[in-house]
Amino acid sequence: MAARDYYEALGVDKKASADEIKKAFRKLAVKYHPDRNPDNKAAEDKFKEINEAYAVLSDPEKRQQYDSFGSTGFHQQYSQEDIFRNFDFSGTFKDMGMGGNEDIFSRLFGGAFGRGGARGASRGPRPGADLSMQVDVGFREGANGCEKLIAFRRNGAREELKIKIPAGVDNGSRIRIAGKGSAGENGGPNGDLYLEVRLAHDPVFTRDGGDLFVERTIRFSEACLGVSLEVPTLEEPKRIKVPAGIQPGTKIRLKGCGVKALGSNAKGDLYVKIGIHVPEGLNSAQKKLVEELAKAGL
Repeated sequence: MAARDYYEALGVDKKASADEIKKAFRKLAVKYHPDRNPDNKAAEDKFKEINEAYAVLSDPEKRQQYDSFGSTGFHQQYSQEDIFRNFDFSGTFKDMGMGGNEDIFSRLFGGAFGRGGARGASRGPRPGADLSMQVDVGFREGANGCEKLIAFRRNGAREELKIKIPAGVDNGSRIRIAGKGSAGENGGPNGDLYLEVRLAHDPVFTRDGGDLFVERTIRFSEACLGVSLEVPTLEEPKRIKVPAGIQPGTKIRLKGCGVKALGSNAKGDLYVKIGIHVPEGLNSAQKKLVEELAKAGL
């Protein structure tokens, strides 16, 4: 079951200490334990909810993932089996003078317990859980590629890792770091670490896939007569010819001046969107010239 907010389920603050979380869980577990609430479906549902919440919040690694990605993001990465992996059902209740045998939890949680999700159940090698985190990447870093030093928690410990951001990553791109997830069990392989790229905005360019867009404004006379214009690219500026009679909103393409496609050497294009400046006020000489143009049909 996917519980509501785990902190809310246990009635604790998000900054609660491990001891505070344990104390809140024990109080609720005594109240809603099936041995004390036979044939009470509401109590059973509450008991399942608080156990799921405690299985996550009592594990430093799972709690860090839950705090980072929230309930929705967490459940996209963790199945119920992952949530209860290594959760010691029997030990949790042993010192409370209450039933904590595997039969109760197998009945309540089904496959998550029966397939070896809880500590003490027999099972063979199992792969570790995948981990996820977000990494902030500058706009041009994403286009050109870079190296980043990231810090994350794995198996309850803080780790640092220098990773390579490949050229062409976009907002939302996922990078897989093999073997840097949670440790496997009984000789199983480690999980993987997935990095979700958060690409920064750029004051000059906007991006759509591999294509870049930049805006340039020219004068009315330049739109009528044509003009040579310098425009920025990700490398060095280039000059383009704006043809006479260009219309507002027209895009001029610079082929191959965009962003390299992820995993390829092919580049997108750069589009220069042309705007035309209309002055808000004219001096007497300018007004006279515009009136002459109007008389001439312009």
